Parts: sequence; C-alpha cells; structure tokens
Amino acid sequence: MQTLLVDHVAKSFASTQAVRDVSFAVERGEIFALLGPNGAGKTTTIRMVLDIIRPDSGSIAVLGGPTSDAVRDRIGYLPEDRGLYRGMKLLDCLVFLGGLKGLRSAEAKRRALAFLDRFELAEHSQKKVSELSRGMQQKAQLIAALQHAPDLVIVDEPFAGLDPVNVRLIKDVLREQAAAGTTIILSAHEMQLVQELAGRMVMLHRGEVVLYGQIADVRRSFAPNAVLVEGQGSLAALPGVASVQATANGALLQLDSGASPQAVLRALSASSFVV
Repeated sequence: MQTLLVDHVAKSFASTQAVRDVSFAVERGEIFALLGPNGAGKTTTIRMVLDIIRPDSGSIAVLGGPTSDAVRDRIGYLPEDRGLYRGMKLLDCLVFLGGLKGLRSAEAKRRALAFLDRFELAEHSQKKVSELSRGMQQKAQLIAALQHAPDLVIVDEPFAGLDPVNVRLIKDVLREQAAAGTTIILSAHEMQLVQELAGRMVMLHRGEVVLYGQIADVRRSFAPNAVLVEGQGSLAALPGVASVQATANGALLQLDSGASPQAVLRALSASSFVV
C-alpha cells in the first residue's frame, strides 16, 4: 500500500523552477530517503506534501488522497529549522503540541511521558525548553512529531549535531516506528546513516529526479571508478575514460582501471568541456 504518491509535480517561484516533473512513491512502513544537495528541491517537495504550498502541476496523494486537515493530523514532521516554544516547560510544550494534533490532554501527557522516558529526557520534563541543550531540543522536537502516532513521519536532518549515543538512539526509534507500520521519509546528509536505515531512495538535483530506486541497486550502478559530470562538450577522448553514458543533465564516466578521478577532473577543467 502506498502512503505517498508524488506524480509529475512541478513548482516555480517567479523565474526559478524549484521542482521539475518529480515523481516517486513511498510504501507503507518503509524508511524512504529523500536526498540531494542544498537547493535541489527537497524542502519545496516536502512543503508540497504537507500542503504548505501547492504544486503548479502534477498531483500528490497522501494516505490515499489530497492533504486535507484530517490527513495532516496523521502526519508528523521534524523540520530542519526547529521550532519548540522556548518559554514553556518541556512536558507542557509536548502536551500542548499533542493537543494541536487532536490528542486529549490526559492522553497527550501519557504519551509525552512515555516518549520522554524512551528518549532519556524524563528528568528534564520540568525544565524550560530554552534550558535544554541543542541535542535535547532536537530529541524533544522528534517526540512532538511522533507522539500523536502518525501514519507518515517526515524527518529533515534528524542527526545534525547529535553525539554518537543519541544518533544510535534516534536510529533505533526510527526503526521501531517503521516496524510498527509507520512510514518514514528521511532527509539527511549522513549517507552512511541513510544506507543503514533506508531501503529505497529518490535523489533530486536542480529540481529533477536523478536517481530513484533501491539504495543497494544505486550503489552497485555507481562503481568506485565512476564520475558523474554535468555540462556540454566531448568526453570520450579524455585520458582515463573507458566509456561515457549520457544522463539527463550530463554524463556518467566509467574510468579505466587505475585511472584517477582527480586526474580526469583536472583534464576536464583543462579541456573545452563546459562544466
């Protein structure tokens, strides 16, 4: 069963096309990676999934339909820019946020306390959010995204700034959630962690899908002696290049055995190829 279907979606802001004909699907209970460099269109895509902004064309189905208010209550979101109420006590803040997602006060408190214990924050429940460390605030924000038992959770850079102990804790919690049937969309720059958690991925670059599928298959297709370049010009004659495969925006170069990617890139810079 598909939790999310993004179908030929495009979005522009003035003269800038942020997302171009993006399509991918996310299945129920999987951890799915949304990858790409800064400016690739990831945040715009997430905001369209959340119905914060609307696509110019294409369609998005979340939990079987458009992102209505009822559907939005079944989504949890950990934004890259954290946003807890710094003047509130931690427990009070979580109970308040749970109420915004439809939880009654007693149930919100029960769930918040359970998550505080799981995230090793129980002893800090009566501290103001402003008194917590950055890592503690990050874990608290993830609790806010999970405590209403959403069907879909979108986590943007959940490991940023965390020590190894807390990275392991977050990994364990995300796996537990997926095992319980929650669908998780993970956006992160730590590729090793992404590979440990996610089975499938989509990678955006300049608003377009450049890679989509099983992470293991993508890794096999990009051997250690491969270089992906963007631009215009002749590549086959470059020293060290065994083969050239065209891509949407450039080419994938398969190098000769023993050829140095750095040497090929230097040759590219010295050639007429426009990168």
